Amino acid sequence: MVTVLDRTANPPRVRHPEKAHRPDQEVLRKPDWIRVKAPTSRGYADTREIVKTHKLVTVCEEAGCPNIGECWEKKHATFMIMGEICTRACAFCNVATGVPMPLDSDEPARVAHAVRQMALSHVVITSVDRDDLADGGAQHFAEVIHAIRAEAPGTTIEILTPDFLRKDGALEVVVAARPDVFNHNLETVPSNYLTVRPGARYFHSIRLLQRVKELDPSIFTKSGIMVGLGEERNEILQLMDDLRSANVDFMTIGQYLQPSKKHHPVKRFVTPEEFKSYETIGRTKGFLLVASSPLTRSSHHAGDDFAKLRAAREAQLAKSA
Repeated sequence: MVTVLDRTANPPRVRHPEKAHRPDQEVLRKPDWIRVKAPTSRGYADTREIVKTHKLVTVCEEAGCPNIGECWEKKHATFMIMGEICTRACAFCNVATGVPMPLDSDEPARVAHAVRQMALSHVVITSVDRDDLADGGAQHFAEVIHAIRAEAPGTTIEILTPDFLRKDGALEVVVAARPDVFNHNLETVPSNYLTVRPGARYFHSIRLLQRVKELDPSIFTKSGIMVGLGEERNEILQLMDDLRSANVDFMTIGQYLQPSKKHHPVKRFVTPEEFKSYETIGRTKGFLLVASSPLTRSSHHAGDDFAKLRAAREAQLAKSA
């Protein structure tokens, strides 16, 4: 008798199957100004325990954010809802690609409870792309917002959403839930979209941000990009103008960091001086706030930035009165 061992059952899931066939890209050595320490603090451990206890997903972990040690030490975390598997395959992103699981109806309550337990004054909620859902997950976003309002009414809420491409009526559902900040990232300049963000459409994203202001002018709007992907300076300046034409309040600019050899390569490391110049130019173009540095990320210092946003709007209104 011959015994056959089946070693193919439940093989480990490949995180980025769409990238497996790609040739390895050179990973450039990081300059001194972009190095961070490994997270070891007690505050980091406490935040990690709360996240795990509530069975939550954070973009801090899934996207390999370099600021995780600093943010988690202060009990700041960006919760990623609707699972940890994305239906898209952006060339820069470290979030896993594949077929997502069904939505978890208990997730809004768990997120809200974690927000209250962490005593957050400001929370950021993001998600994977869910092109498999009829509304792209808009109703789930709204339910999370409502749950946080009910359990932690003093917490201000910032959302970082997908583009809801070809999801008619989805944006209106999210805006009706009235987040304090609506963030949707352009990620890069339009000339890079086919290679870096092929599932998205640049001017659709611009229009999405513009539509938020049309639906509810009181909501702060925000968008961010990464640099070092091969863009030209004049393209970034034009992108700033496009965002201002959509009346976007806040822009973030940070250095792209390559998650693996299969991802889009870092073309260059932008210097701190260049980041500072983008911040200065952005403010002259009319943004209420610009965060621009090598380690800037969409939700980095989000609570402090929200306070600055409110102060800037109040100063602007007082000046125009």
